[in-house]
Amino acid sequence: MPALEVIGGIFAIGMLSGLRALSPIAVLCWLAMLHRVSLSGWVSFVGSKVAVGLFSLGAVGELISDKLPKTPSRLKQPGFSIRIVMGGLCGLILATAASFPLIGGALLGGIGAVAGSYLGYFVRSRTTARFGLPDLPVALGEDLICIAGSLLVASLFAPR
Repeated sequence: MPALEVIGGIFAIGMLSGLRALSPIAVLCWLAMLHRVSLSGWVSFVGSKVAVGLFSLGAVGELISDKLPKTPSRLKQPGFSIRIVMGGLCGLILATAASFPLIGGALLGGIGAVAGSYLGYFVRSRTTARFGLPDLPVALGEDLICIAGSLLVASLFAPR
């Protein structure tokens, strides 16, 4: 895979982690378990049934809690830091799959998560305010973008 594709894919998975911290990692776990993303060495744990179960439960919980009225902004702590860490972890996993430098993958994923957090916050808040939409349909659209985008990005790293 060309380096530019790898860099773009890792940054994109980081951005998606900025939208939802646990959905991208859950998608990567499922695809690793199904052998759609080839991982070896210490990161192969993400393809285990335990990792799939834990991250999937966490992602479902996050998708639900995001819709609750008392949920704090994604830009508040500790949620913001969690998004950065998860973006870095996703970047590290994809860097491993692409034989890309691990530190570069972690940094790109983390930076992507910062960008995705801010972009997601501003798009969601401006969309609801500008068009007078309730938050729920906009949040559901964001969920769809995050999950479908994670599947699309991870498919770039599938063994060929």
